[in-house]
Amino acid sequence: MASDTKSGALALDAALLARIAAALERLAPPVAGGPSDLTGDAYVWEPQAGGLMAVQAMAGPGIALLKAVDAQRDILMANTSRFADGLPANNALLWGARGMGKSSLIKAVHGAVNETRKGDARLVIIELHREDIATLPQLLRILRAQKRRVLLFCDDLSFDKEDASYKSLKAALEGGIEGRPANVLFYATSNRRHLMPREMMENERGGAINPGEAVEEKVSLSDRFGLWLGFHGCGQDAYLAMVTGYAAHYGLKLPAAHLRQRALAWAMGRGGRSGRVAWQFIQDLAGELGQKIQ
Repeated sequence: MASDTKSGALALDAALLARIAAALERLAPPVAGGPSDLTGDAYVWEPQAGGLMAVQAMAGPGIALLKAVDAQRDILMANTSRFADGLPANNALLWGARGMGKSSLIKAVHGAVNETRKGDARLVIIELHREDIATLPQLLRILRAQKRRVLLFCDDLSFDKEDASYKSLKAALEGGIEGRPANVLFYATSNRRHLMPREMMENERGGAINPGEAVEEKVSLSDRFGLWLGFHGCGQDAYLAMVTGYAAHYGLKLPAAHLRQRALAWAMGRGGRSGRVAWQFIQDLAGELGQKIQ
């Protein structure tokens, strides 16, 4: 009788443990994208939805359509090609004026590097959202076991007051006990060179015992990026070159003088000139002409 009671208790304990394990799995689903899952070239990291989600087709123009960023393009292309070849390369921070093609350049360079590569030699790109920075160590542990080389891409990266997640990013990029995996490179875009607003660093300086140390703490994050590429607002000639390049590529038939006049009027209405404004103008013009440009 005692043996039967003991067996029944063990069965109940096992059933209870199984229920607890199932509940924990529902709360924190297993992460996809393990060592055998990176068969595609592009993914989005969505830890709350299950892990790495494959992207069928990446958005963005080809590298030949990016104008007024020739120097930045050549530097980033060389850095990315070295990384894809298994050679040393730097994390890159693309910072500066909005709408000047920072994120488009990263995606275009990834596509250009893969043009002549096949199989596992092709470079993988994974987009990491700003709000998921805290899960970066988890993602890096997955990628460490991969054979393929991976670009981690975070668009519009910045940190506001009271946001301490930048410390996790610092440790993951360089300096943590595990360090950045050799097969992973981190590319980010930001409107801020130091990824934080100036008033945040000034406030830290004012409340610190040693103001200089407080500022160094903030600036040291951007120092983790060995490559800084600045993007600045474009002039009229560069803006018109972007418009002309898009129009020629997509076969938009409009007299050159009329195209120029329309493009300048569009920029004036938007209050500025940039690659994004040029692309928005082209979309509007193509719609007006009844042409598809995708």
